[in-house]
Amino acid sequence: MENQEQFAADETAANANEQNYLVSIDEYLAAGVHIGTQQKTKDMMRFVYRVRTDGLYVLDIQATDERIIAASELLSKYDINRILIVSSRQYGQFPAKMFAKATGCRSALGRFIPGMLTNPKMDRYFEPEIVIVTDPAGDAQVIKEACDINIPIIALADSNNLTKNVDLVIPTNNKGRKALSLVYWLLARELCKANGTPFNYELADFEVPL
Repeated sequence: MENQEQFAADETAANANEQNYLVSIDEYLAAGVHIGTQQKTKDMMRFVYRVRTDGLYVLDIQATDERIIAASELLSKYDINRILIVSSRQYGQFPAKMFAKATGCRSALGRFIPGMLTNPKMDRYFEPEIVIVTDPAGDAQVIKEACDINIPIIALADSNNLTKNVDLVIPTNNKGRKALSLVYWLLARELCKANGTPFNYELADFEVPL
C-alpha cells in the first residue's frame, strides 16, 4: 500500500506540462528513472525533488527530460564517429551498445583500459570529441582521461554521484535496468532526430535481456 502511495506522490510531483515530455510521465515512473539512492551529494541536490518515507531520494523527472534534450542537442554538434559512450556498469552495457549501434558512435563497454584516450601507442587508442558515461563513479577513469585531454563529458548521474568535471548531467537512476534502457533509448532517438538520421528502434530493443 505504501509503495502505491509513494508512486502516486511521485506522479503528482511531476510537472503538469506532460504534453511536452519525450514520453509520458507514467513511462518515466514505470521505468524507475526517478528513483535515486538513500544518499545524496551536494552536486546532485539541485536535481532532487524530495525524499521518500523509505529514505530514497526522488529525482526531478522534468529535469531528466530537459537534460536528455539538451544532451542530444549538444551531441548533434559533434561528428558522430568521434562520440564515445562508455559503461562499466552491468545494466548500462547493453543499452549503451544499442545506443552506439543506433547512432553510429563508438562504444567502450565493461572494464575501461587506462590510457585508451591518452596513450597513442595502445591498440584501442581512440580520440573522441566528446564522451558519454553511464556512472561517474564506475567510469571515473574515463572522466579523468577526458579531463586530461579537455574533452567534454555528459554523464548519467544518480543522487549519490559526484559530478565534478562533468559538463552536462542527466539526472537519473543509473543502476536500474529499465531506467538505463529508457534513458539511452530516448537519447539515441533524439540524437538521430537532431542529426536527421533514421531511428528504427523500439524501447524493447534497448532493454537488457534477462
